Amino acid sequence: MARVWVVGSLNVDLVATVETFPAPGETVAARDFRTYPGGKGANQAVAASAAGAQVTLVGCVGGDDNGDRYRRGLVERGVDVGSLRVVSGLVTGHAVILVDARGENCIVVAAGANSALTPHDVEQASFGPGDVVLLQLEVPVDVVCRAIVKGHAAGATVVLNPSPFAVLPIDVLELCDVLVVNESEYAALTSAGLRHRSVVVTRGAAGAQWGEALVPSRAADVVDSTGAGDAFAGALAAALTLGVQQQEALGLAVAAGARAVEVRGAQGWELGEWGGATR
Repeated sequence: MARVWVVGSLNVDLVATVETFPAPGETVAARDFRTYPGGKGANQAVAASAAGAQVTLVGCVGGDDNGDRYRRGLVERGVDVGSLRVVSGLVTGHAVILVDARGENCIVVAAGANSALTPHDVEQASFGPGDVVLLQLEVPVDVVCRAIVKGHAAGATVVLNPSPFAVLPIDVLELCDVLVVNESEYAALTSAGLRHRSVVVTRGAAGAQWGEALVPSRAADVVDSTGAGDAFAGALAAALTLGVQQQEALGLAVAAGARAVEVRGAQGWELGEWGGATR
């Protein structure tokens, strides 16, 4: 069976819920504080697994308790962690996230062990025809570029979510089969003069568009928008491994994104709550 290979980050999300975001120099009281698993790579891997794909995550965690708990939690959610390297001497990546009363968020990321991921880690992965290689930009750019080149050469479908936004070399970008971007990332791509033959644009509550295919989102009770785009990308990658047509794949991805905003945390469970709440 075709597999989704996610090459990307894993973070421990420290999430404070506030009424409004603080202004510079201002202190506000949090209504709630929780610790969740996050990182764009792991978020997308969990989403792809939940959507029915066989998933392997290529990444790094620190040699700390959080890294150990995270690995066990991923296994419980069906993600293969055989390509997840433990880096002693570094902590697992962290993200500090504020979520306001409307469900909007702002995020600060500390890379930690994510910075130790190398092209050599990608070389150990066995991408193949029919697989999907799913990538983001929370790990070193040279790793992402190597995964794109290797995935393309292996006959896999290469899906890039260029977030946080950065411009990759054009010859590498052209090897990607699909780009998944939000509206601001799409604007940044076009402002940089970059064009691609296959771009999926997510439009929040308005749904998403892929070429001529346009799928509106259903109404959602927004609790936390963290990870909604990752849920979309992971579900889209899963659909592509199943050979689903473009319109249906887009619909599955939009539905996953809508579900994601209705639960707290990027993956719908808390770090340390094994067998606990899931989407």
